[in-house]
Amino acid sequence: MERSLESQVAQAVEAWIRWVPRWEPATHRGRVAPCRRCLGSPVLSAAGIASNTPHGVQHGLSTRIKTIVDAAVAEYTARNLPTLQRELDQQAARNRARSYRPSEDLDPEFDGLPLDPEPVPGAPFLFTIAGLADDAADELPPLPPLSEEAKTALRQEVTLADEYANMIGREICGLVLRHRFRIQAAISQHVEPQIEALLAELTESLDTPFGPDTP
Repeated sequence: MERSLESQVAQAVEAWIRWVPRWEPATHRGRVAPCRRCLGSPVLSAAGIASNTPHGVQHGLSTRIKTIVDAAVAEYTARNLPTLQRELDQQAARNRARSYRPSEDLDPEFDGLPLDPEPVPGAPFLFTIAGLADDAADELPPLPPLSEEAKTALRQEVTLADEYANMIGREICGLVLRHRFRIQAAISQHVEPQIEALLAELTESLDTPFGPDTP
């Protein structure tokens, strides 16, 4: 598992480094709500990515690493946690039956982000993508009820899955730490110059009373 995780982390970092040159500062209004995947992420801390790094740059890496953790937990669950695996299989089958699944097959840079932009005060949406997805989910029959014994077993197995996820997460953070300098170099080369250019352009566009032409 150690060698496999090491290889997966290296591949994820390489994919992110190849993507970083394509990043550009967003020109639209930013979101108010913080990203729960990136805020306080130990993966980003291990990578040495500062909190003031643009969120799109953070999200592309944290999502790629989360995919590795999810796959490891899924493998552990399939081998050791039958009640939880059965529940997940039923939920997956229910999801596949939905007629509208807008959050699937997204690139890592967009996976896990809200489907709709922040609403503008006084300009309500006629419809939202998230709302359409919820409507499609409501059309499906509910999952079969669980017995009390099954509920108890499920709670226990969820706890075990969480503990395993935390263990794998700590191990992966140690592996990400090995790529810290390359990650920071990619940000310094491709991200920071764009931010500096954007700030310089903003500064030049400001009509300040303390400019060189001020009498």
